[in-house]
Amino acid sequence: MVKDGLTWNGFTWAFTTWHTAHWHPLTWLSHMLDCQIFGLNAAGPHLTNLFFHIVNSVLLFLLLQFCTGEVWPSFLVAALFAVHPLHVESVAWVAERKDVLSAFFWLLAMWAYIGYVRHPGWKSYLLIILCFCLGLMAKEMLVTLPMVFLLWDYWPLHRWVPTGMKVAGKDKIAPGRKCPSQSVSWRRLGWEKVPLLVLAVISSLGAFYSQKTEALVVSLADLPFSARINNALVSYVSYMGKTVWPMHLAVYYPHPGNTLPLWESLGAALVLVVLSCAIFRKALKYPYLLVGWLWFLGTLVPVIGLVQVGGQSMADRYTYIPLIGLFIMLAWGLPDLLAKWRCPKLLMPMISGSMILICATCAWFQVRVWRDAVSLFERAVNETSDNALAQINLGVALYFRGEVDRALKHFQEARCLNSPDSLNGLAWVMATTGNPKFLNGAKAVELATTANELTQYKQPAYLDTLAAAYAAAGSFSEAIKASRQALELARHTGKIDLARDIQTRLSLYQQGRAYQDEAYTTFLN
Repeated sequence: MVKDGLTWNGFTWAFTTWHTAHWHPLTWLSHMLDCQIFGLNAAGPHLTNLFFHIVNSVLLFLLLQFCTGEVWPSFLVAALFAVHPLHVESVAWVAERKDVLSAFFWLLAMWAYIGYVRHPGWKSYLLIILCFCLGLMAKEMLVTLPMVFLLWDYWPLHRWVPTGMKVAGKDKIAPGRKCPSQSVSWRRLGWEKVPLLVLAVISSLGAFYSQKTEALVVSLADLPFSARINNALVSYVSYMGKTVWPMHLAVYYPHPGNTLPLWESLGAALVLVVLSCAIFRKALKYPYLLVGWLWFLGTLVPVIGLVQVGGQSMADRYTYIPLIGLFIMLAWGLPDLLAKWRCPKLLMPMISGSMILICATCAWFQVRVWRDAVSLFERAVNETSDNALAQINLGVALYFRGEVDRALKHFQEARCLNSPDSLNGLAWVMATTGNPKFLNGAKAVELATTANELTQYKQPAYLDTLAAAYAAAGSFSEAIKASRQALELARHTGKIDLARDIQTRLSLYQQGRAYQDEAYTTFLN
């Protein structure tokens, strides 16, 4: 659908599919537009991601500058957002278009909210709803936006001014607008967000349903809630650590399950509690600290793992919006801290420039990791432990590069971690390689059969491997049977490209041909 570009069928499909366990029609349409303009030239989609990331950085700067009247702190937030290494994944990975696209509508919704605050009315409120809905149609993670609006009411909009809080003139919402003479009640501010909260709840339920349908939601029986809480606490602290020291980044961080040491989770909880208490104590004097902290904690809630989807413990791409909160705390807190210590004014730009330069340099090296699959998953294998998924993906990448011996090594490493995918990968290599040294049809059948038995749900890729294994072993009747099952399942689950490949392989099995035949080698080429 995507590779055909913008078509009516594609448009309809984008709004009706749950493919990849997400409902994000705008993201699909943006990919279709890329194919319409650039074809399958990878430079085009990368340029689109980069374009949105640059626009988001500019919108963020203008938004903060407009709301606070502060140029340099706003610039520091936007600059760190633009070049921080944790954001490389959202931009360099074309399939993460949903990050940069949803953030674009997130920022537009915040601009619309400013317009509503300045000129209340149903028309300006409808504009907020429109931007919010468009953002949800790019990625469901925008469900936390109503909460951020409430934080924005506290600072920098000062729509609610608690007793004892002094609003400085520099904190005006915009040039020419006086600070409110009396604050708006929390009740009114809450009711104001109800329509947005309803949309957020509907989107959350839809996301949960789609991921449950695709069997991506991990049950409590497989991963107890206590393990999820422990991982969430450690992940929060890890995200902060990687923000300050952006090293040892990986495309996939495996979930520790129940093996996380108790001292790690208790230590992380202690760090979060101490920081939260200190920030709440200073909330009246330094409201940006509270806003930034709750922004960071709150926007990570949908992806922190309380509802575990997939096997990752955390992900760099999840920080695309949440890091703005930490950057706000840093950009406004650093000048106040230096002023309290009576440091020279020149120190602030020097520190800021150094941080931006360091982040940009680290991001440049991180981008290089994404140049191909081998470098990407080699980094993940080297920077993490017990990472079966990274081992398997590295094995696949090496196999297609022709390095079969190295591929088998990584599949064996993953097999030691009890991964069904590793058995499937080993079977695939043994069934499809043209190298007699590794070809073993009987062993491939054994491994592929075990992989299919270990999976809770039938997977077309596993059945496809089983068919290839039978063909390599000379059992073409069994290969045809397994291939037909794989084809039916691939079509049923909407895996169009896989179904097309399986159909080609099926026709070869019906001719009594396997991967090692000249006809199939021609097909692969």
